[in-house]
Amino acid sequence: MTWSALILAGTRPGGDPLAGTEGKPHKALIELEGTALLERVSGALREAGADRIAVSCDHPDVVALARSLDLEVLPTGQGPSESTAIAFAELGAPLLVTTADHGLLKPEWVRHIVESTPRAADLSIMLAERGDIEAALPGSKRTYLRLADGAWSGCNLFYLQHEGAGRAIESWKAVEADRKRPWRIVRRLGVSTLVKYALGRLSMAQAIEMLGLRMGVRASLVKAPDGLAAVDVDKPQDLNDIRELLHEGRA
Repeated sequence: MTWSALILAGTRPGGDPLAGTEGKPHKALIELEGTALLERVSGALREAGADRIAVSCDHPDVVALARSLDLEVLPTGQGPSESTAIAFAELGAPLLVTTADHGLLKPEWVRHIVESTPRAADLSIMLAERGDIEAALPGSKRTYLRLADGAWSGCNLFYLQHEGAGRAIESWKAVEADRKRPWRIVRRLGVSTLVKYALGRLSMAQAIEMLGLRMGVRASLVKAPDGLAAVDVDKPQDLNDIRELLHEGRA
């Protein structure tokens, strides 16, 4: 089976402060061990087996680097969900979606979500458990969603396996806005599900499946095989942690 990949590399309004501290015009150009983030991410996707790799970007320097890496360049939307919709219309399914700041991305993580997604699922989302993250990188500060089966953090890895996944992209924008307020996400699932959440009986897998049904798709959780899959370059401390991991050979 062949699949395509999308790297989200849009420009934040006002620019990214982390890029500025690194002396770069865009976060995707920040270097780790002499290699730009965009090149690291695209290299991992290519090694994982992506048939086509596209970058959703609007900064001229990122566009130039993407083209030098033989990546397809696609226009950006108003946010990640709209950019994904544009790419999905161009590339179709299956489509693996990730971000340009996923500096530790490994080919095996990509293959894991592709191969672990149930064949009947329209889409899957990779999340990592807090215990795995803290074991891999003690002291790491992440945003967690706490449910009955523990606390989970996103890995910026989504697999849109079937064309039906397109129905979820529009709803993604609203869910994305509530990602740090899990009760609002759960509220979209209906009263009975909200009660299960309040009683501590709703697991992450159940929440994703039910949220998918409300969107009209079959959605599945894929647990990250490594806690480091949830560590991206979002804050200066993240960048320091990643550089230390790479220097010590632990990533």
